[in-house]
Amino acid sequence: MTKEKILKIAKEKNIGFVRLWFTDVLGFLKSFDIPVEELGGALKEGMGFDGSSIEGFSRIEESDMVVKPDPNTFQIIPWIKEDRPVAKMFCNVLEPDGKPFTGDPRYVLKRNLQEAKNMGFTFNVGPELEYFYFRNTGGTEILDRGGYFDLTPMDIGQDLRRKTVLVLEKMGIEVEYWHHEVASSQHEIDLRYKDALTMADNVMTYRMAVKEVAMNNNLYATFMPKPVYGINGSGMHTHMSLFKGKKNVFFDSKDNAHLSKTAKYFIAGLLKHAREICSICCQWVNSYKRLVPGYEAPVYVSWAQRNRSALVRVPVYKPGKEKATRIELRNPDPACNPYLAFSVMLAAGLEGVKGKYPLPPQVTDNIYEMTEKQRKRAGIESLPDDLFEAIQITEKSALVRKALGDKVFEYFIRNKKDEWDEYRRQVTKYELGKYLAIL
Repeated sequence: MTKEKILKIAKEKNIGFVRLWFTDVLGFLKSFDIPVEELGGALKEGMGFDGSSIEGFSRIEESDMVVKPDPNTFQIIPWIKEDRPVAKMFCNVLEPDGKPFTGDPRYVLKRNLQEAKNMGFTFNVGPELEYFYFRNTGGTEILDRGGYFDLTPMDIGQDLRRKTVLVLEKMGIEVEYWHHEVASSQHEIDLRYKDALTMADNVMTYRMAVKEVAMNNNLYATFMPKPVYGINGSGMHTHMSLFKGKKNVFFDSKDNAHLSKTAKYFIAGLLKHAREICSICCQWVNSYKRLVPGYEAPVYVSWAQRNRSALVRVPVYKPGKEKATRIELRNPDPACNPYLAFSVMLAAGLEGVKGKYPLPPQVTDNIYEMTEKQRKRAGIESLPDDLFEAIQITEKSALVRKALGDKVFEYFIRNKKDEWDEYRRQVTKYELGKYLAIL
């Protein structure tokens, strides 16, 4: 897409306003609107804004920032019903002199993708985002009693999923399939794999679309990792592969598992650095209430072809589907910042490729049923138990610091420490119910 094409489409479609989208360091979508008459100038020079009000951006004394729309992200927003259509565009955040702003998560991902490109690779990802529908933000009232792949007359989400998919398709986002998830009131819509930058943009759009469609039907959708005690939380299992041109370099027809040496090095990199990148893929206090045994979420650092208790799973190869050869990282959750999460996943995998990390044996047993002694003997580590432990590990990681850059890394660590400090001071309903009457 060029500036001229964008302006022509805007005129033909009678666009009234354009929303300029970007994200803060924590992954919250930010936006401001411009009239379509300002679009030409925005595409050429960008639009200035005050960066001091955005989490992790700039201090007051250096607050002037610029957003410049990416022409390839122009889409009409289907859920806005106005006399004239409203479009949106993702933006790159720049310094006033036009240089990329190092605190922009989108730039962080572009920089890591450039490193992959320098090695000859394109990084493709396909995330599976799970979420819940509830009555409103005031509670977690279950709206259905469906389970995995269930189709029931009482499944309210069935209609909402279909409406959401229609919205995504109108915005040019390809959907692979959608279904009811394991837990009651839990759902999943899977996006067809794309290059990581396009997919990170799509994830942000997806989350907004899911919430907007729910709100327009007087319900609430949440990507909170563990909103309900006693049932499965929501994950973002992320499938990934490296391509050279049209060739999937993860595939090897002569290998028993159909995995190339590059794929094995990549898996080994993910495993070795899994604990370091965990706080980026699972960035909230609540994230670690999902990562416990018994709810299909990974807890232990291991890999396997079919074992869903492993952190990294390799889907079984189907003859003639070489391009579909991929690996699946199962601990990320859908509330993460996708730009940062994809960045550290790629960085960890590439480190394995560059260092030719040896791949440990796959684990075929159910790891949840192994004793601590058996896991130790097998060399299986655990993911961090909580956000505090995760941040302590990440803070010492040279790999994560390099992947995120100093500005984002230091802000992220500081923010997560503050979140943990605030959380540990809380007195919960659980504590009051258990202890108040007896202590």
